[in-house]
Amino acid sequence: MDRDTYVEKMKAKIDEWNAEISKQEAKARVAQADMKLKYEDQVTEMKAQRDAFEAKLREARESNEKAWDDMRDGFEKAWHDMARAFDSAMKR
Repeated sequence: MDRDTYVEKMKAKIDEWNAEISKQEAKARVAQADMKLKYEDQVTEMKAQRDAFEAKLREARESNEKAWDDMRDGFEKAWHDMARAFDSAMKR
């Protein structure tokens, strides 16, 4: 997969995560006090994962083609690790 396609794929995933964060924030606003803390913790964790992923996205976007070829495997691993962590936070 070339860099531009990969960056577009990552941006689409960030958009999905932003939508899920918005849903969780809405739930937190209407939740009972004890549940509200749980939702707020979950949203904080999800935002941290998203922010880390956006940093990787910037790095990919700013890399030249040669650097991208060298970094691609690392990005794939980071992508899967962050997606797994985000999905785990979302399920809790």
